[in-house]
Amino acid sequence: MQWTPKPIPDTNIIAQLMDSLGVDEILATLLAQRGIGTFEAAKAFFRPHLGQLHDPFLMCDMDKAVGRIQTAIDAQQSIMVFGDYDVDGTASVGLFTHFLRTQGVTVTPYVPDRYKEGYGLSVQGIDVAHQAGIRCIVALDCGVKAVEQVAYANSLGIDFIICDHHTPGDQLPKALAVLDPKRTDCAYPYKELCGCGVGFKLIQGITQKQGKSVAELVPYLDLVAVAIAADIVPITGENRALSFLGLQQLNAAPRPGLKALMREKASPQIISDVVFGIAPRINAAGRMKHGLYAVELLLSTDLEQAKKAAQEIEVFNTDRRAVEQEITEQALKQIQQNGEEACATTVVYAPDWHKGVIGIVASRLIENFYRPTLVFTKAAEGVLAASARSIRGFDVYHAIDACRAHIIQFGGHKYAAGVTIKEEDYHAFKAAFEQTVQKTLSQELKEEVLEVDVALPLTEITPKLLRILTQMEPFGPENRSPVFYTEGVLDNGYAKQVGQDNNHLKACFLQPGVPPIDAIGFGLGDKLDLVQSKKPLTIAFSLEENIWQGTSRVQLRIKDIVEQA
Repeated sequence: MQWTPKPIPDTNIIAQLMDSLGVDEILATLLAQRGIGTFEAAKAFFRPHLGQLHDPFLMCDMDKAVGRIQTAIDAQQSIMVFGDYDVDGTASVGLFTHFLRTQGVTVTPYVPDRYKEGYGLSVQGIDVAHQAGIRCIVALDCGVKAVEQVAYANSLGIDFIICDHHTPGDQLPKALAVLDPKRTDCAYPYKELCGCGVGFKLIQGITQKQGKSVAELVPYLDLVAVAIAADIVPITGENRALSFLGLQQLNAAPRPGLKALMREKASPQIISDVVFGIAPRINAAGRMKHGLYAVELLLSTDLEQAKKAAQEIEVFNTDRRAVEQEITEQALKQIQQNGEEACATTVVYAPDWHKGVIGIVASRLIENFYRPTLVFTKAAEGVLAASARSIRGFDVYHAIDACRAHIIQFGGHKYAAGVTIKEEDYHAFKAAFEQTVQKTLSQELKEEVLEVDVALPLTEITPKLLRILTQMEPFGPENRSPVFYTEGVLDNGYAKQVGQDNNHLKACFLQPGVPPIDAIGFGLGDKLDLVQSKKPLTIAFSLEENIWQGTSRVQLRIKDIVEQA
């Protein structure tokens, strides 16, 4: 692993922040590294509020969308709410369905069957709406490339409103309204909303047009925060305000469905709890059974009913983990048997692999072979489908696009994509993808990188520092939890491997002038010999609170350990 120190910002900006905020150089540097250079910017960063949300009518087509929904509300017309089967999609469907029902509208929530319909808008879903006499469909977290499907809906007299956040294609669907900040003709000032975020902006627009306050929408922000966390969008700008306020709602008054999924813990839920606790369970419904199970859970109004639904989803999640582990092991064996350990890419295939977990398997394979990865399975007779995942800094979407001669269709973004090909084109696609990545993947991207912020001696670690760092949350893309480093560290003799497979490291580190401090390093069990060598070490770490038997202590979350140079 290569350590890459973040650039040290302008010393004048650091000095200005130290003076205006009354903070030390370390904190001033951390803020400046995040683009915060003034007292006003720091205030906005540390105190997100509803006033930071942009006017929804700055988004292209918002007036059309709001007008059509308000017409449906006034005339009590039925609406279908269509969303993807992942967390962003199901949270979006739950959000918009709940809102419309409070307006007295009859709503049909619809999530496509992952295996029968695939990703995005489906003709089958449009047919369901047509047969039910529904004349308006709101699509969330999908649809911006669904030119043919929207044209089909138009032919049936169905109005389409699209709320998406993916990059549009060359041609926009001829929907009544296409809400997507990534439209090239959209002047909306924040481009990184998730699908649920775009859906929330539509609700905000409707509420605003009705003369009501955005404060009435705070109860919906728990769902928005979950979607932001799960979809790994940048936690900057408007996303920071939405996720900050949404986490407050999640901790103070979560809806029954989310409360049933939350693990009991002494401290408040944070983004990582959502990413590793709530999100995989919501996702498991769409992966193993059907996304509507998740939507129904999120729409639950009774906690006991929600708990029963959550128990069912927990079974799906347990099954998902077992299947994922089995496929990962088979894929690793396939790479070894094919002698592909030294390739620039990982492309693997088996016809019986579960389509619902191949994306997770791709991520697991990157942990073993750090390179762009596609995992294929059989989707239909003569057709293969894959999930693609990438490594830091490499645009896998563009790499796949370069192989379009061998592709039926594909979609996604820089770090994750979905691909469909003909079965007979598998080897041609695999060769083309390998060749493309070999040409475009630079040497510096081939090694996993750990970005470190600033040096922090253990003597400088205090509960006060941790409290201030906590106020920098929510952490996520473009606002990562600060990673510090320090030299001259020694183990106090209690280091050991922990975990089911002894793959984690538990230690207690010493530095002159400071009491021993506890540390945990997940996935660093193989560093035990180095730690026990009695040699001075350099460690990279973040800080976290560890509560044990009612006592709170600062703990190091170790990212990497090397011998001191």
